[in-house]
Amino acid sequence: MTIGWCFDNTYFKLSKTFKEDIKPIPVKKPELVLFNKELADDLNLNFTNLDNQRLSALFSGNSLPEGSNSLAQAYAGHQFGHFTMLGDGRAVLIGEHLSKNKKRYDIQFKGSGKTAFSRNGDGRAALGPMLREYIISEAMNGLRISTTRSLAVVKTGEDVIRETSLAGAILTRIASSHIRVGTFQYIAARGKKDELEILFNYVIDRHYPDIKNSKNKAIDLLAIVMEKQINLVINWMRVGFVHGVMNTDNMTISGETIDYGPCAFMNTYDPKTVFSSIDQMGRYAYCNQPVITKWNLSRFAECLIPLIDKDQEKAIELATKIINSFEKKYEEKWLNMMRDKLGLFGVDEKDKLLILDLLTWMHQKKVDYTNTFCHLMNENIEKDKDYEDKDFQNWKIRWYERLKTNNNTPEKYLKLMKTVNPLVIPRNHNVEKVLAEAEKDNLKPITKLIEILKDPYTKKNNINDYQNPSNSDENYKTFCGT
Repeated sequence: MTIGWCFDNTYFKLSKTFKEDIKPIPVKKPELVLFNKELADDLNLNFTNLDNQRLSALFSGNSLPEGSNSLAQAYAGHQFGHFTMLGDGRAVLIGEHLSKNKKRYDIQFKGSGKTAFSRNGDGRAALGPMLREYIISEAMNGLRISTTRSLAVVKTGEDVIRETSLAGAILTRIASSHIRVGTFQYIAARGKKDELEILFNYVIDRHYPDIKNSKNKAIDLLAIVMEKQINLVINWMRVGFVHGVMNTDNMTISGETIDYGPCAFMNTYDPKTVFSSIDQMGRYAYCNQPVITKWNLSRFAECLIPLIDKDQEKAIELATKIINSFEKKYEEKWLNMMRDKLGLFGVDEKDKLLILDLLTWMHQKKVDYTNTFCHLMNENIEKDKDYEDKDFQNWKIRWYERLKTNNNTPEKYLKLMKTVNPLVIPRNHNVEKVLAEAEKDNLKPITKLIEILKDPYTKKNNINDYQNPSNSDENYKTFCGT
């Protein structure tokens, strides 16, 4: 039985402007750590005939599959507001695989060695960050949030030097594509309209063929990408996810979450929550994620100006109109999302105040974001005493009065709430605990955690230990791993 690879490598056919043709650098002693069989099945790939040694060789890049055409993509990015020419410095795209239904997926190795874009880096990755990306990306998939996925993690048998010497690893990442706002920025910065048109038409053909015949494809693309990003960030806000590094090179045109470096999930509700060790000014704090999304989209709009209209002033006017609609669209979707979290059907002019009053109370009392909504769904959790507070009880009276206007049974509004409020998230202390065990070759805790996170909306007997935050999370910091 064959594995089932079906490569159709369209990006590889683009000129050298867009990429570097390069193979992964072989590693010393590859060893399979994690393998995502469910994802493999979704991709219509069958690895059952491969033993661990052959799987390790494959997912390390030591043995490339037939039909692959490996490359490193060129892109730029505003990193913390500063423009830099970047590119895949430690990742190699081995090809585009077509699943049974002809859906296209990028297969990428992260940590596979130096490329032309490495900027003096070693092109490698440490085991901890790659396992972390595996955990969080699969958790996001379980939360039904658009995301890149993780197929495998392999140890390289080589050390990488960061603050200390760490075990090296390679992650196999799956995405509908790795084309970013930063990809457009890279091409736009070169100032060649023909190259920009090539990328533009490629993206439309690959992701948004429905607008192929529209009157103004560039404006339509901007509007679609904005819609995708609003939906994505709304979902981040829904579950308390803090991305941590929302540079323009980490915003995909497809609307998938990408790059799980300094990310984490908020425990105690605080709009200014920051986990990234390098985000000293809180640029990418939880509350700033919609603001930065609009800022990044503005950078995307700037790239498209030459394609929107020959008259630059008119092009700017049209693009500005789209960008200026962001706040209204975002607020409307955010309110609807919060209504869902509270089991509210329909629209009431007092809904916004009701929602904001709850969030204000959560912030003032320093209560857990996820568990507050669990409490409202009558899910038993520890520290329920937090919710005996008089102000909260008064708020609940107002909430119950609003629920009465639903004209629906409690079963119906609870059903709605249970579709959007997770019972379990990747708690920071749990993630760190299983990573520490994995570093010692004990994989049972990490596999158990991943299994729990696959279905975060369903009550199970074994999730209680994963629901509560740790007191040690107050000063929790994350690192990008480069």
